Amino acid sequence: MATLECVTKAYGRLVVHDSVSLTIRRGERWCVMGKNGAGKSTLLKMVAGVLPPDSGTVRLGASLKIGYFAQQALDLLDPDLTIEEQLQADFPHESIGVLKSLAGAFQFSGDEIDKKIRALSGGEKTRLVMARMLLEPPNFLVLDEPTNHLDLTTKEMLLDALRDFDGTMLFVSHDREFLRGLSNRVLELGGESGTDTQPREYPGSYVEYVARTGHEAPGVHR
Repeated sequence: MATLECVTKAYGRLVVHDSVSLTIRRGERWCVMGKNGAGKSTLLKMVAGVLPPDSGTVRLGASLKIGYFAQQALDLLDPDLTIEEQLQADFPHESIGVLKSLAGAFQFSGDEIDKKIRALSGGEKTRLVMARMLLEPPNFLVLDEPTNHLDLTTKEMLLDALRDFDGTMLFVSHDREFLRGLSNRVLELGGESGTDTQPREYPGSYVEYVARTGHEAPGVHR
């Protein structure tokens, strides 16, 4: 699905990734972990095509459809539109019934669909972005901290939806339930110091990673 070959990325004198190579195969669900500043978001941005590497190549598979979520995605919503208007603008060929069903599945029911986006909370905006992403599901999800701003009910709803997703995933999360419930591969960035420029790959789930290393990932919470 995606191959990184000798990828290097630096911010000024700070080298975040130094000649990193990684292969992401169909059906794999990689959780990316590491201390703050280890380059988690940078790696996801390079895979999603949002940020070019300084050197090396990022190759994506044929017929790949990426769904990329980051906190910045919330800024791409039009604050002057209602939820219904935003969905109509995104999916002009879908019926109102389909769009209302989609909104309802993400807990926007009744008159809530008429709320202006500028009036939505961070969690509500996240739900809307996820709804837009999953109406026409991609086959490769790249998710950077998707549980930020979410209440427990919404987080569990999203976790259930992603469990049913049968594509490939690359994600960053500090939520233990997400890590335990979704990953089948682990990529650790930065090492114990947080500054190692070479990642460590663990060919198993997050649960197996914890059993092998004897510790949770940095910053993990319930």
